[in-house]
Amino acid sequence: MSDKVENATEEKVGIGGYIALVFACVFFSGVCASTQWWGIFDFTTLNGAFGKVVTSVTQNGEALKVTTSSFRGAAGSGAIDGFMFALTLVPTVMFALAMITVLDHYGALRAARQLLTPVLRPLMGIPGSCGLALIASLQSTDGGAALTRQLKDSGEITEHESDIFAMFQLSADACITNFFSSGAVLFTLTAADGSLAVPTSMGVCLGLMLVLKVVGANIVRFLGVFRSKKKAA
Repeated sequence: MSDKVENATEEKVGIGGYIALVFACVFFSGVCASTQWWGIFDFTTLNGAFGKVVTSVTQNGEALKVTTSSFRGAAGSGAIDGFMFALTLVPTVMFALAMITVLDHYGALRAARQLLTPVLRPLMGIPGSCGLALIASLQSTDGGAALTRQLKDSGEITEHESDIFAMFQLSADACITNFFSSGAVLFTLTAADGSLAVPTSMGVCLGLMLVLKVVGANIVRFLGVFRSKKKAA
């Protein structure tokens, strides 16, 4: 009887938890991405970027041409360059984990579990506690991966659920950030006759990516169910 009361108390979510969940959704979704003051409520904006270092200086007459690059340098290769690339991921992962730890303290994950489980469970077979990692993965590949690993280590999701969720993220990961920053240029291209080279809208393409992410997750979901039944037989 005492265990039931304890579990009910643990699962109870106050207004603070829902406020923390709303803040987390806004923070990781990218809706506040801007150079204006409200950019402080955006994960990518606060995460920032590395400064540039000078890689070469050439003289053209009286003018000097300076070439810059990230601290990784240029023309790297092999394990050494891979190690330097891994170092660039550390700040993003640390920041994402720090933010989700603070938000979890205020009940954001419990609120997400209660609100989103009825949606995510039938849709992809994962619990609602994956909601924040799902939102983060639409904007940041590293942030989504770090939060998913934390969910797995804390026992929020099982091995099979982590496989499903990993498939969702693997397909067109960080699609909102990458699509609107890199893919948007495709919709400005024109064919030789002056018509648009891509005869559709950005919204349709983004919607298609999101739908196919869910389709991919369900393929892994049902493969796991089939494998479990085969082992049981």
